Amino acid sequence: QVQLVESGGGLVQAGGSLRLSCAHSGRTFSNYAIGWFRQAPGKEREFVAAIKWIGGMTYYADSVKGRFTISRDNAKNMVNLQMNSLKPEDTAVYYCAASGQGLKTDPTLYNYWGQGTQVTVSS
Repeated sequence: QVQLVESGGGLVQAGGSLRLSCAHSGRTFSNYAIGWFRQAPGKEREFVAAIKWIGGMTYYADSVKGRFTISRDNAKNMVNLQMNSLKPEDTAVYYCAASGQGLKTDPTLYNYWGQGTQVTVSS
C-alpha cells in the first residue's frame, strides 16, 4: 500500500516562495512517478509537475515552468516542490499523487493521492 502525506502549505504574498514536501511510504513500481496537482475552488484538478522516481526526469505545466522546481530525495522517500515567484492564481489545494505509468498529466492515471495542503497567495 502506498501512502502520501503533503506538508509545507501556507499563506504567502505575491512574489514570495513556498516549499511543499510529499512523504512517500510503501512500494514503488516500474515507471513510477510522483506528480503534483492543484485544485482551486470551482475548478478542475490540474497538473502542476511530475518526476520519475528512477532517473529523475521531470515535466512541468506551462503555467509554472521557470517558477516551480520538482525534486526527489530517494533516500528520504520525499518529493519536493519549490515554488518561487508565486502569483494569486497559484492559490489552490495542492496534492501529490503516485502513478505507475510514468510522467502523466491526466489525474485519472494516478492511483494514490495525499490529503492535500492549502496554498494561498495574497495580492
